[in-house]
Amino acid sequence: MTTAQLEFAELHDELATVARDLLASAPREVNVDWGLIVRSGWTGLEVPETLGGAGATFGEVAVILREIGRAAARSPYSAVTGIAVGVLGLLESSARRDDLLAGTVSGDGAPVVAMAGEGLIPNSFRLIESARGLKLTGAADFVLDAPGADRLLLPAAGEDGVAVIVDLDAHTTGLRVEGQPVVDETRSLGRVTADDVLVSPDSVLRFNPEPEDPLQRLYDRAAVTVTLDSLGVSEAMLDATVAYVGMREQFGRKIGSFQAVKHACADMLVQITIARTLVAAAVEALSDPDAEAGVAAAMAKSFTTAMAVDVAGKAMQLHGGMGYTWESGIHVYLKRATLNRSLFGSPAAHRKRLAVRY
Repeated sequence: MTTAQLEFAELHDELATVARDLLASAPREVNVDWGLIVRSGWTGLEVPETLGGAGATFGEVAVILREIGRAAARSPYSAVTGIAVGVLGLLESSARRDDLLAGTVSGDGAPVVAMAGEGLIPNSFRLIESARGLKLTGAADFVLDAPGADRLLLPAAGEDGVAVIVDLDAHTTGLRVEGQPVVDETRSLGRVTADDVLVSPDSVLRFNPEPEDPLQRLYDRAAVTVTLDSLGVSEAMLDATVAYVGMREQFGRKIGSFQAVKHACADMLVQITIARTLVAAAVEALSDPDAEAGVAAAMAKSFTTAMAVDVAGKAMQLHGGMGYTWESGIHVYLKRATLNRSLFGSPAAHRKRLAVRY
């Protein structure tokens, strides 16, 4: 490991420790205080220093996303900083884009990208020229944290087919946001519908010439964002299980001394170790604006989100009858891992995507 890599590893360890302590102090039944997250500087990690941010990379944001999954925390951080700040970074510089970034850093705004959470569909919104001006139409289901958003960034295609982002107030006339119930009660998803919404030209933000397919890169980032959450979930489940089997006694012995239990915990660790390698590669690819991140993102998403469901299920089994009780809290992690597996492309969809290479 080089000196630079060692310094970054130490920085990430310190950031993770601070995040873990802060998130552990928040009640699980309510959202983590957004003001506290803003004051901690987490919303501005990836934002340029000229706009009030820290000028870091997605690698630092990834540390927080992983800890949020480990705590199964209720927070729009994944949608706002994990996804929305990422899409803003892909846009051409403009006063409106810069204001959105600066507002996110300061806590004055919390934009959410209205991208469908199911499948790998790039977008379903269209901009159409009319006698009254530009109109936006379309819909997206299972948009992460849409019900509580104050601003929506809608990926759309113009009549020329070029992808753009439309920045709208969530309460704009003709724009509807309806909550959608999901298995994971720690997060909020909704359906966003645009019914001939009049759009001003200055609200249409264009992507930089690179990357060649910005919407695909946006979906890759969203997929890795929930993958990091799943990695945190699985690590929390392994820690909880090891602690439990080291304390619970059966037949006068700690159940962690039984060979079958040892093997089960070892299998969990092996799976998590593989996931860490895949996720690290995906994060590194997304941190480099010139790198092609599709393959790494698909590999990480397909393996890690499926693995997290298996690990949470095994943790529930190893906790015995206690694991199936409401008080254990394991069901919270299992449900969260289950939702992550479905969001932004199922493991099967990403494996199919990888198969195209061959």
